[in-house]
Amino acid sequence: MKNLLQHYINGKWVNSNGGNTMDVINPSTENKIATITLGSSKDVDVAVSAARAAFKSWSETNLNERISLLEKLLEIYKSRSDEMAKFISDEMGAPIDLAKSAQVGAGAGHLKNTIRSAKKFSFEKPLGDHSPGDMIFYEPVGVCALITPWNWPMNQVMLKVAPALATGCTIILKPSEISPLSSMLLAEMINDAGFAPGVFNLVNGDGAGVGTYLTKHTDVDMVSFTGSTRAGIAINKSAADTIKRVSLELGGKGANIIFADADEKAVARGVRHCFNNSGQSCNAPTRMLVENSIYQKTIETVRKVAEQTEVGPSDKEGRHIGPVVSENQFKKIQSLIKTGLEEGAKLISGGEGRPDGLDKGYFVRPTIFSDVTPNMTIWKEEIFGPVLCITPFSNEEEAVKLANDTPYGLTNYVQTSDNEKARRVAKQLRSGMVEMNSKFLGAGSPFGGMKQSGNGREGGTWGLEEFLEVKAVSDWNQLSA
Repeated sequence: MKNLLQHYINGKWVNSNGGNTMDVINPSTENKIATITLGSSKDVDVAVSAARAAFKSWSETNLNERISLLEKLLEIYKSRSDEMAKFISDEMGAPIDLAKSAQVGAGAGHLKNTIRSAKKFSFEKPLGDHSPGDMIFYEPVGVCALITPWNWPMNQVMLKVAPALATGCTIILKPSEISPLSSMLLAEMINDAGFAPGVFNLVNGDGAGVGTYLTKHTDVDMVSFTGSTRAGIAINKSAADTIKRVSLELGGKGANIIFADADEKAVARGVRHCFNNSGQSCNAPTRMLVENSIYQKTIETVRKVAEQTEVGPSDKEGRHIGPVVSENQFKKIQSLIKTGLEEGAKLISGGEGRPDGLDKGYFVRPTIFSDVTPNMTIWKEEIFGPVLCITPFSNEEEAVKLANDTPYGLTNYVQTSDNEKARRVAKQLRSGMVEMNSKFLGAGSPFGGMKQSGNGREGGTWGLEEFLEVKAVSDWNQLSA
């Protein structure tokens, strides 16, 4: 890309109004791979003004026209998928095979599913038989600031961009400054698909600068944010003065409850799921709760899986895990591993430092602690690295209590061959999602959490509704005339 130092505003790549530059670092090598410009408040004003000017015409376009443009975008996205995978792998460290399949695939999947959901969505419908003259209209909320994280770039970007465009909103996207290249490539694709100037805008920047300007801006109608709970709290406060809508998808500390009657591969699957994407997933099952009767057997199984988990650079093909995203993230994880040891958790595998043979890059040893108790820091805090905590439980009631003993409530997991027990437990878990026996939720299922994991839902019909206002109109059919 030739436009790395520019922002995409009003259908053009433009120079920044006084923004400072920042290097993008490959976490496998610690080498600079690009330099971007962090936007200024003036850049935000220009982008918001462009989005505001484009909103009226874009919001009034026919749904079929918007869907046609999204279908064109999907074609372009698929045609440049290898290029997208390379950017994601280089900027945030996902192994290239994972980048090609899960990382890029998630973006395509969400775009495809948004198109499918928009075709079926009733943007106008009667209130009901009891009041046949009343109509309900779903209308675009307006100018939307979309702030996305670095860990699953296209997954999170497309969960916001696709439904916002489908519903007739205009956009200012601020991708993570750590992994901005994939979003800049997406901006090129949106431009090539033929979206009108001002409908989609991209301003690079950090949270303290561009992120704060967007959340406070009086001409922004909605903020959709994915990231840490700490940042989500700050965004809520920043947006409060203008009473704009705020949708938050935040952290998690998922429990994976493994009963004695779970299938024999449940434990190994749980470890691999935790380590996937180097543990950098908000919905990772990072607390494994194991029934007492199989606890010691589980310890041996997790040790073997951890020891078999290969760590390597992102450009290497294979099923290994890559580095974590940055030096700051590496230091945070190392500190939490050290704290776990100091507070008395038993180290089963891994530990501090880099894996053998990897002296450069932000590589973390796949680490497992057992006998982790609820008073320990590693039980409470989201580590966001390849670190698994294991705790025993004696019965169903204790398992539920332990699982819910967290300020988070994103995704929990239940492993048992007893269907009635699985259903009882699932209903008691305080989380937005529950996955049973390693069965992934289907396309279009609502993604989001409870408690400090956030307050919005993304995906399918729920993802469209996040970007819509509801208007009720009486006597639409003039029945009383």
